[in-house]
Amino acid sequence: MKGFLLKLVASDWKHFNGAVLFLRLFAGSMMLTHGWAKLSSFAVLAERFPDPLGVGSMLSLILILCAEVGCSLLLIFGLMTRLATIPLIFGMLMAFFFIHATDPFAVKELPLMYTGIYVALLWSGGGKYAVDEIIRRNLIRRENFE
Repeated sequence: MKGFLLKLVASDWKHFNGAVLFLRLFAGSMMLTHGWAKLSSFAVLAERFPDPLGVGSMLSLILILCAEVGCSLLLIFGLMTRLATIPLIFGMLMAFFFIHATDPFAVKELPLMYTGIYVALLWSGGGKYAVDEIIRRNLIRRENFE
């Protein structure tokens, strides 16, 4: 019984990469649904999409689509993971501080939650089960042969 309890409360680094994979797949897939909805109604949204940067509604929509669709796909595959999180963090902070600034916290909570997940992924990287890791291993292997 004591051994079982110790396993429940002890830090276990052997499952870290699986947890990072889960975060990447989960957050990437969930954000992809937001981006896909915007992409599906692009023509309608292009005229009235919020413009917190002052670059125009259409360009603001294109930028958030690049983040929510493009960077989410990169995140799912673990390709340029750290780089892909930066536009996602920026987009979620814009949603939290500007788009939903006057909304109750219950509405602002979702972009803040995504921001926290993306910061954790920025910090951790893609983990062992990512395309980034395959590229890293190939570069090391190539460097050792030269």
